[in-house]
Amino acid sequence: MATATEPEMQEKRVELTPSAAARVREFMARDGGIGLRLSVHRTGCSGWAYDVGIAEAVEEGDHVFEAGGLKVLVDDRALPMVAGTTVDFVHEGLVREFRFRNPNVTGECGCGESFTVG
Repeated sequence: MATATEPEMQEKRVELTPSAAARVREFMARDGGIGLRLSVHRTGCSGWAYDVGIAEAVEEGDHVFEAGGLKVLVDDRALPMVAGTTVDFVHEGLVREFRFRNPNVTGECGCGESFTVG
């Protein structure tokens, strides 16, 4: 297995904005866990959707990044699709949600629920 260099890992990192980190801390204070798990699953008209949850443990194949003072865990399958993503948390009116600035996205469905990568 090849070891990634520091510049390669910087390109692959997943970042959290301060508001996303604060929201994850709220969930961890309530539910425990070791950090944020970011993954993807097949769905929708564009192919992929994000899965966000609290990680209970580091699993085989996980890549662990530090962001906003928290661990962010991404599995091998998801990393090529989310490498370089910044996760934000917004609260606009009644809407409270995580939003993703993902440089790998080449298209999104009209409702914004799924995405395509190149």
